[in-house]
Amino acid sequence: MKSKRLFLIAGYSAHNIIDASLEYMVRTFSRMGDVIFVMDSDASKQQLEKIQDCVLHATATRHGEYDFGSYKRAYMYARDARILPRYDFVYMINDSVYGPLKPIEKILSDMESSNNDAFGLVKNPHRDHPHIQSWFIGMRKNVFLSTWFDEFMNSITHQSDKGQITKLYEQGFTALLSTNNIKWGCICTISGRGVYNNVKKLYKMGIPFIKKASFTRHNGCLGRQILYVLNHCDTDARTAILSGARKTFGEEYINWLLTKNPFKILSRNMKYFFHKIRTEKL
Repeated sequence: MKSKRLFLIAGYSAHNIIDASLEYMVRTFSRMGDVIFVMDSDASKQQLEKIQDCVLHATATRHGEYDFGSYKRAYMYARDARILPRYDFVYMINDSVYGPLKPIEKILSDMESSNNDAFGLVKNPHRDHPHIQSWFIGMRKNVFLSTWFDEFMNSITHQSDKGQITKLYEQGFTALLSTNNIKWGCICTISGRGVYNNVKKLYKMGIPFIKKASFTRHNGCLGRQILYVLNHCDTDARTAILSGARKTFGEEYINWLLTKNPFKILSRNMKYFFHKIRTEKL
C-alpha cells in the first residue's frame, strides 16, 4: 500500500530551481509513498508549483544546514502534523545523486523485508566510524518514532565545516543506532570515494543512482562510465538527468564529458594521469 512509506526529500540548487532531474526524483518516489520536500535554496513559488501536485508539503528557503537541515525540517513538519505514526517506513533521501535510474520498488521491498530496523543503499566501512551514507537512509517505526531520534533531529544546526556535518550527523546517526541497539545494514559496502568513481560498477551492482559529483571528477575521465549508465538506464531517467546536468554544469561541458571521440578520451585520461603524478608524486 502506497501510504506505508514517507519520503523526506532534501533538495538544493545553486540556481534556485527545481530542474527536470529533481522533479523526476520527487515524482518517482511519490508513486511509492508520500513525499515531504524541503529545499535548501530560495526557489520561487512558481518552481515549487512544478511538484505541488505530488507532495504533502514543500518548502524552499535557504537555511544553510545542508541535507540534514532539510531532513530536520521535513521531519518536524510530519511530527507536528501528527502523521508519522501512520507510516511503516520513513526514508531520508537527498539530491546529491541523479536517479532513480530504474524501478526501485523491489529494492525498497527487499530492504523493508530484511531484519534491519535502519538501512541504506551504501555503507561506508570507515575504520573508526562505519556508517550509512546519508543520501539514502530508511527506518522503521522503532527508529523514527523514538525519543532519541527526535532529539537527534532537533540537535541539527548549521556547521561551517562539512567534515563536522559528516561527523555529527552522517556518522553520528549510525553511531546512535548502535548505541540504541538498532540493527542496521546496507545493500553494498563501498570504501573511500568509490561511490563517486565506480559509476559503472555500482550500476551493475544494482545501485540505481549516480552521484552528481561524478560528473566533475578526474578531469572528466568518468565520462565513459556515466555514458554507459545513461545508455542503459530508463529512457525517462536519462532524459531528466541530461536536462538537469545541462542546467547545472552547462551544455558545452556535458557534451565534452560524454564524448565518444577516442582521441579526446585518451587526451583527458593522459592529462589526469600526469596530474596525479605531479600532485601525488607517484
